[in-house]
Amino acid sequence: MNDMTKIEKNWIMYDWANSAYATIMIAAVFPIYFVNAASNGGVQGDVWWGIGTSIATLTCAVLAPLLGAIADYRGMKKKLFTAFLTLGLIFTLFSAMANDWKFMLIGYVLSNIGWSASLLFYDSFLTDITTHERMDKISAWGYAMGYIGGSTIPFLASIGLIMFGESIGISSVTAVKISMVICVLWWSLFSIPFLKNVKQVHYVEFPPSQFVSNTFRSIGKTLSDIIANKVIFTFIFAYFFYIDGVNTVIHMATSYGATLGLSSSGMILALLVTQLVAFPCAILFAVFAKRFGSINIIIAAIGVYFIICMIGFFMGFGVEEKFLTLNQALVIFWILAILVGTCQGGIQALSRSYFGKLIPPERSNEYFGFFDIFGKFAAIMGPGLYAIIAASTGRSSYAMASITLLFLLGGVILFAGNVRLQNKLPF
Repeated sequence: MNDMTKIEKNWIMYDWANSAYATIMIAAVFPIYFVNAASNGGVQGDVWWGIGTSIATLTCAVLAPLLGAIADYRGMKKKLFTAFLTLGLIFTLFSAMANDWKFMLIGYVLSNIGWSASLLFYDSFLTDITTHERMDKISAWGYAMGYIGGSTIPFLASIGLIMFGESIGISSVTAVKISMVICVLWWSLFSIPFLKNVKQVHYVEFPPSQFVSNTFRSIGKTLSDIIANKVIFTFIFAYFFYIDGVNTVIHMATSYGATLGLSSSGMILALLVTQLVAFPCAILFAVFAKRFGSINIIIAAIGVYFIICMIGFFMGFGVEEKFLTLNQALVIFWILAILVGTCQGGIQALSRSYFGKLIPPERSNEYFGFFDIFGKFAAIMGPGLYAIIAASTGRSSYAMASITLLFLLGGVILFAGNVRLQNKLPF
């Protein structure tokens, strides 16, 4: 990192900051706690988790183009980033204080909206803080530092509290709540460098007299430009499917395991391994992309995710049919956690930086708004599909198997458009 500028490092620091939320609130600690609290009246807790996640992502998807158009005006990107960061922090703390699972779900939905929207603006700042040639590297380092720091350190603190808290008089419920407070403190503290130093460099001038009309006109123009540009449209259409699969695996992994009856501590330790594996792999993805091309590496990662979902299906099916013990299934879960770690950060980082290369920098937030809406509308589909199939069949393994379709569609679209995507960067 010695060759990076101060601004690049401060931008990367927000990945270090917000990744605590991704691990504690989305991937590991809170979903296990919530699934156990919400599983009553014959309804599976992972169904409620899928519904809550879909509500949050739908809200962000609807807001993303409008927020993106507003943020491209001079001085607005940082203000909107700060507002949604604050929303996320407040309602994460609200979830920590709540005892009723319904209020936990409300807090989670609102905090997730704040977290997701802050990432929309954060991603679009990539065009402000670095050059076209350095985007893959800086984007990959962002995810890498998020995994090794933001995910791992507060995660270890949470594991320690959950596993050993009772020996010092801290109940498991209290340990989860303290973990969520740690998330809030970590996220807020390490956001300070970004808030102080990262500035909006590319923008369009603010038109006070025609703010509303110009904003909606700009949204229409950007959508028209995306559809007309075959390179951007091919990529974003494929992204719609494969990133939905990635996000569904992130959101549903531990709730899936909890529904099958896997050990909470065993799953949490497995996800710690995911973070440790993801750190070097995210950086390696940028190196491989430089040599083999970003699209080829993304296609390879999609193939690995397809395999992950199929193994996950057979693991769940084995538990449901009782030809796998829970201990055997937990071993398989660990293998899956390692496989996820090899690809998760890399596929997200390369997707972000490749899209950043395709778009005009002065309209980056608006383009990333549509990038976000494709990702968010997709993210409604995955958890929603999971919840519907799990609820209708009573078999979470079938729900996991359905996710393979998302990776299959995304991979086919990228493979079909590979020549065009590899050889033309229109801006």
